[in-house]
Amino acid sequence: MRAITYSRFGGADVLELTEQPDPHPGPDTVVVRVRAASVNPVDWKIREGYLQGLIDTQLPAVPGWDVAGVVEQVGLDTPELQVGDEVYGYVRKDVVQGGTFAELVAAPVRTLARKPAMLSFAEAAAVPLAGLTAYQTIERSGVREGQTVLVHAAAGGVGIFAVQIAKARGARVIGTASAGNHEYLRGLGVEPVEYGEGLADRVRALAPRGVDVALDYVGGDAVAVSAEVLAPGGVITSIADPAARTEHGGIYAWVRPSTADLEALGALADEGVLTVEVAQTFDLADAADAHRASEAGHVRGKIVVTV
Repeated sequence: MRAITYSRFGGADVLELTEQPDPHPGPDTVVVRVRAASVNPVDWKIREGYLQGLIDTQLPAVPGWDVAGVVEQVGLDTPELQVGDEVYGYVRKDVVQGGTFAELVAAPVRTLARKPAMLSFAEAAAVPLAGLTAYQTIERSGVREGQTVLVHAAAGGVGIFAVQIAKARGARVIGTASAGNHEYLRGLGVEPVEYGEGLADRVRALAPRGVDVALDYVGGDAVAVSAEVLAPGGVITSIADPAARTEHGGIYAWVRPSTADLEALGALADEGVLTVEVAQTFDLADAADAHRASEAGHVRGKIVVTV
């Protein structure tokens, strides 16, 4: 099979299109013919070697955790899925090696769910890691009807899903973003605010009594600002800053694969409640350019690689 691999840590130029052996299914694993994968910031951070000691990587490695495709082979004990099923998933394993930037990927069934019928393969591939991050942080934060939720980086890969899920739960959503994304966020029912100096004052102007939940998907000073505008008894949740937990008694979260949560996201998509923003698409051979686009930042939505 064709696959993108890297044999050393470094910049996007270490990514190469190579021929690799086809994967085989384990007992609780299926082989998926990849139709699309997507890029997440963690992909290039691992490739650069920034996460050594936290995430094990076996070189040469095929990058990528997000996938959408069709089941081609099944394992000995995979009654959940059959050959020909269209699936999507967050195929994170304990070791980074056999990722989704390839024509085929071996995926444990616990990482997959059936692809939402209303989404294309490219759109479905954009959902898993970012969508699960949004869904699981909202679940853990206890977001419910009538609350006011502040979402940092509301137009980013995770934020776009978070604002839609929070709105679906009946929450009022305030979202930080650059001015160029404000109209887009208004279309999702979000009250946008410009990030940067004076953010706390701008949030207070919209929510004088404070926000019930603050969701940090960007890091920097987001947790500190959240603490300034948090209502009594409110919760700060961050995927980027452990101070949310250590200094403010909130939640510091890391996403995990979950078939049930993917099914919940899929149901929202099929109901038309959850829409997917694909910022750019690249062919598999151009995966290095896809990584570069992600590293450049300021992307609204997700970057997708088609196979």
